[in-house]
Amino acid sequence: MRIVQITDTHFSPSKTHFTKNWQPLAEWLEEVKPDLVIHTGDLAVDGADFDDDLTYCVDLFSELNLPVLCVPGNHDVGHLPSSLQPVNDERLERWRDLVGPDRWVHDQSGWRLIGLNSLLIGSGHIEEEEQFQWLEDVLNGAGGKPVAIFAHKPLFVDSPDEGDSGYWGASPKDRKRLMDLFSAYNVRLYASGHLHRAWAGHHQGISLIWGPSSGFIVGPMERDLPGERIVGAVIHTLTDNVHSEITELTQLRPYLLDDVVHEVYPSSHTAAITSADATEQA
Repeated sequence: MRIVQITDTHFSPSKTHFTKNWQPLAEWLEEVKPDLVIHTGDLAVDGADFDDDLTYCVDLFSELNLPVLCVPGNHDVGHLPSSLQPVNDERLERWRDLVGPDRWVHDQSGWRLIGLNSLLIGSGHIEEEEQFQWLEDVLNGAGGKPVAIFAHKPLFVDSPDEGDSGYWGASPKDRKRLMDLFSAYNVRLYASGHLHRAWAGHHQGISLIWGPSSGFIVGPMERDLPGERIVGAVIHTLTDNVHSEITELTQLRPYLLDDVVHEVYPSSHTAAITSADATEQA
């Protein structure tokens, strides 16, 4: 089974800064002809607050002659309680009404694929614990099949034993809880986006992949994160093993967010990122 992971497209009908990357991305996907396309979040510029941003993305993806599954990113359903757009009922319902389930199970070719809403983790929302219980149930229900998990946020950024990376990754408590679950079952792959960096590694026998954004790269406005600044996608080939090929797509323009951030995102939104960076560097 071949899966193409795309992530962090950041499309919008009103803020079209990165939309020119859609046509070459769609053409490449049609050429590759994977069995499945999985988008690991931040479909939209501001789907957390605007219906049109999400419906615009759904309409674009419907142009593909390929099956597409999506999980939400922070720009789609909101983020941590301290953020300017925290995850809440309204934002979750908007996603579910306009895009589909925010967590899902898909069995294909002897694998169990799980889509996880990583924005619920650490949110304090009532559905956070529900999702953990659901995750344990669907892992248990895999019947020993190998499992690949797709989510927006990575488990960690700099190190598996790091402290709370806030905006960027999972807290130590949540990371341990997830890893304990993964270790108890046959989880082989955890693929995420969010960081606008491309990186591959392993931890406790699990292949970890950060998919590069198909929309833009981020320059010095953010702290120097691990991985490569490229735009592209990931081709995951799942057989008895996992082979993930991070692919730089030179037909996509590597837009630099730093140049347009105040046009694309209100300063109040970027303040949350700046604050998170300052905390990390303190």
